Amino acid sequence: MVKRVLIAGAGGPAGVNFTKSLKIVPEKIFSVGTEASYYYANLALTDQIYVIPRATAPNYINTINEIIGKKRIEFIHPQSDIEVKTVSAYRDKLKANTFLPSNNTINICQDKLKSVEMWRRRGVPVAKTIEIKTQGDVKEAFETLGTPLWIRAKRGAGGKGSTPATTVKTALHWINYWKSRNKDWVFIAQEYLHGRNIAFHSLWKEGQIITSMARERLQYIYPNLAPSGITGTPSVQCTIHDDKVNEVATKAVLAVDPKFNGIACIDLKENDKGIPCITEINAGRMFTTSFFFSYASEILLKNYHANLSYLYVKLAYKEEIPSIPKYNILPDKLYWIRHIDAPAKLVKSGKVIGAMYK
Repeated sequence: MVKRVLIAGAGGPAGVNFTKSLKIVPEKIFSVGTEASYYYANLALTDQIYVIPRATAPNYINTINEIIGKKRIEFIHPQSDIEVKTVSAYRDKLKANTFLPSNNTINICQDKLKSVEMWRRRGVPVAKTIEIKTQGDVKEAFETLGTPLWIRAKRGAGGKGSTPATTVKTALHWINYWKSRNKDWVFIAQEYLHGRNIAFHSLWKEGQIITSMARERLQYIYPNLAPSGITGTPSVQCTIHDDKVNEVATKAVLAVDPKFNGIACIDLKENDKGIPCITEINAGRMFTTSFFFSYASEILLKNYHANLSYLYVKLAYKEEIPSIPKYNILPDKLYWIRHIDAPAKLVKSGKVIGAMYK
């Protein structure tokens, strides 16, 4: 029986990589994509694509349900944060299944201040954080956190509203600039963490970790375009095996939700003592470069055991999955090198592994 899956946000890079992952598995999966951008819809790799209203539009859920009925969709995967938020909130009104954490968990994870405060209370290493409401809060942040510190929007992905700041004046100008364009944005100031920038990609079922893989972000696409040098998606990254990263990331997920279901993509940054600190959990959606692990699984493991997108779909369908390691599902020091309009390459020990993927 062919699985029939709807991928919301199918035309963005993360949606494209999720779709690629489902196209290299040992069964046929019929995929229907939705996309709010008429232009990005042309980039989708799903079997069919629909241009629909944004997830904030009042007719979004009704439109999704119309597509579900027309295409006999059984399962829906929302890829962007806003679509995760909307689909989560209205999951009981959807005519297809989801495999998401609880709505309360989604709301906590999408609020960087609320999640940091919860982790701190429960002993999970995090960056010291102060909410910015007034000019006085900025001054207090520098007095408490030192310099430089990290300014970022309380909500949003891809380094939204983020920059390092070394003076009160710089921080205030930065915040005022963004709030002049987006009056509802709320900012936080965080301790600046100087260590490795790490991502932990994990899959969960009822509070049990199914499998995971950590990677270090080494370089970013067009870093010169952002004051921080971080533009939301890496151009060079490599897998790492680190017991402390695995431990802290696992503790962070369970601190938010001891019955966590689905995807937990976790950002960590090491402090001056080398301790990995949680900066956020992207709950319910894949990292942009999910195809890295899927392709490495096919090329190196000769199976789908590290294809987290496929395992996630199988879990959503309540199917059994193979017995696989909870951590370090792929070898250490695999590199994924990519750039705009350049096919990504998997590199091991300085050599390209597998064919160039187009």
